Amino acid sequence: MDTGEPKAKAAKVCRACGDDVGTREDGSPFVACAECGFPVCRPCYEYERSDGTQCCPQCNTRYKRHKGCPRVEGDEEDGDMDDLEDEFQVKSPKKPHEPVPFDVYSENGEQPPQKWRSGGPAMSSFGGSVAGKELEAEREMEGSMEWKERIDKWKTKQEKRGKLNRDNSDDDDDDKNDDEYMLLAEARQPLWRKLPVPSSQINPYRIVIVLRLVVLCFFLRFRIMTPANDAIPLWLVSVICELWFALSWILDQLPKWSPVTRETYLDRLALRYDREGEPSRLSPIDFFVSTVDPLKEPPIITANTVLSILAVDYPVDRNSCYVSDDGASMLCFDTLSETAEFARRWVPFCKKFAIEPRAPEFYFSQKIDYLKDKVQPTFVKERRAMKREYEEFKVRINGLVAKAEKKPEEGWVMQDGTPWPGNNTRDHPGMIQVYLGSQGALDVEGHELPRLVYVSREKRPGHNHHKKAGAMNALVRVSAVLTNAPFILNLDCDHYVNNSKAVREAMCFLMDPQLGKKLCYVQFPQRFDGIDLHDRYANRNVVFFDVTPHPPSLPPSDTSCFTPALA
Repeated sequence: MDTGEPKAKAAKVCRACGDDVGTREDGSPFVACAECGFPVCRPCYEYERSDGTQCCPQCNTRYKRHKGCPRVEGDEEDGDMDDLEDEFQVKSPKKPHEPVPFDVYSENGEQPPQKWRSGGPAMSSFGGSVAGKELEAEREMEGSMEWKERIDKWKTKQEKRGKLNRDNSDDDDDDKNDDEYMLLAEARQPLWRKLPVPSSQINPYRIVIVLRLVVLCFFLRFRIMTPANDAIPLWLVSVICELWFALSWILDQLPKWSPVTRETYLDRLALRYDREGEPSRLSPIDFFVSTVDPLKEPPIITANTVLSILAVDYPVDRNSCYVSDDGASMLCFDTLSETAEFARRWVPFCKKFAIEPRAPEFYFSQKIDYLKDKVQPTFVKERRAMKREYEEFKVRINGLVAKAEKKPEEGWVMQDGTPWPGNNTRDHPGMIQVYLGSQGALDVEGHELPRLVYVSREKRPGHNHHKKAGAMNALVRVSAVLTNAPFILNLDCDHYVNNSKAVREAMCFLMDPQLGKKLCYVQFPQRFDGIDLHDRYANRNVVFFDVTPHPPSLPPSDTSCFTPALA
């Protein structure tokens, strides 16, 4: 079977009016846009250039003039070259039997805002029917009667074509090939784009910056022009300090002058690296969770952090969680054992009903309508059963904490009767225990769970262990032997994952073929729960996330930061 046939058939129908795309003077298919190849016939192309936005409805690239087409304002000057081949003629067309190229991207890895794009990056917007785009274009150009007539003509032809397709199986095959080609075209699009902040929001902030800068200049001029003759050294030192503070303030305002927000396309990431029915090609990732003293850092909070990691929306064979116990506590060891057992029921429950957030303590404590958007008839029954099991899990953890508060004189003893190696927290060997994973227990539905690893690094007296930095180095060495994932996410024991798709969001940047190799990190913001109504300590970080505009880049933090393992 000719693999080039689907593309050829898909390119015969105009995606604006439904007519045939037609051919050029030399017999080759007419291609309106050389950037993405979106099929548009010549009349629609000329109409869009003369009366429309002059841009491709798919990639938003400005149409360039074809041979024989009338000029419009904004065309590049080509002198007497009108009779030559236009500049997006394909010089080396692919052979018919070659497959559609998969790894083709834009030059800058960004996609500007598109006026013809539907409300979200849903896969259905590029699957077979393109009614969404035409209807959105109709809303944008409702003032044009000619455009409405073209839409009505297109709808009539689509209805006729639908009746014929029901009587002709060959046309059904063509539609399937058309769908496949459009999915491949969608997969070739960038995985993310930048969105500038609206001028109505950023211009007042810029005005404030300019006013402050003017006042600062007048102040510095006054300070320099009026020296203190009786104390020249003190005056000079104060002026130098004021100049330094002024310079630091200016440098701090520069990245905030043109803030941006970023939008990711998870459906394109799935089409490119995680297609249904095929082995996932998403990059593996290792989660690092660090804890020191379980009596000061509640074990139930650490357990919730681990459960939220194990339940993220990511392939289980590419997700691993490493817990560093720098205090070599048997309480932490037993807590992870109980957590691994409870995860066998919690993880499939979260994935079955799309639970958010996936930390049970915070999910069950939410004061919201938990039945919203839930249509499964068994949800209420299973939620009640899961809440009861979580309460029993908390009771078992509380029992472990109460037991740990009464340490025996001879030290802790494990279930097999051997002494606990970490009885002396400053002098003990390294300990590693793998709970879940490919060789571990399955969940209650028989599916594999992500790997969970307990690590307590070796400690000897007289050696500087570098506290948390040393613990992270130990986790890097252990993970390099067990999983060796290319990316790492470091979390504190009290920082749970409140968005199950956060890992996929980060991979839209880290796995981008143009930008990924240049990225050092992807930083996620930190939010806090359990804040009092008055927020007397400013824990909501409103200034950082809601008031101060987003600069193009921010420095990394020691938590909630995705970094390459080789960095």
